[in-house]
Amino acid sequence: MGMVSEFKEFAVKGNVMDLAVGVIIGAAFGKIVDSVVGDLIMPIIGKIVGGLDFSNMFIALNNQPAGLTLVEAKKLGAVFAYGSFITVVLNFAILAFIIFLMVKQMNKLKKEAPPPAPAATPEDVLLLREIRDSLKR
Repeated sequence: MGMVSEFKEFAVKGNVMDLAVGVIIGAAFGKIVDSVVGDLIMPIIGKIVGGLDFSNMFIALNNQPAGLTLVEAKKLGAVFAYGSFITVVLNFAILAFIIFLMVKQMNKLKKEAPPPAPAATPEDVLLLREIRDSLKR
């Protein structure tokens, strides 16, 4: 079997296609979560903790002047951008929680109903078994 045919067989398997769809949907979903965290959650958290803007929280490592935004400070040298890290950690926590809820729901939907109880044996079969057992004795 040639390498091209092996690759074709691999690429068209159901699992590879499912993975590709999952990655594409995951990337789009990640953007939604980024927006939820950056545009909805972080401003509320910032307001609760005194009007802080987490996106511009950093420690200057290259003697940048105070009062710069993160983008401006990065242009002047290295910065320790812990505000961005906090945002990314919150993104991850929210995304992980949402995925957990989705997997939990999918597992509930996938659970098969318990198998039905076996049907009662008809009376004529029971009588035939009794006759068979009597003849064996």
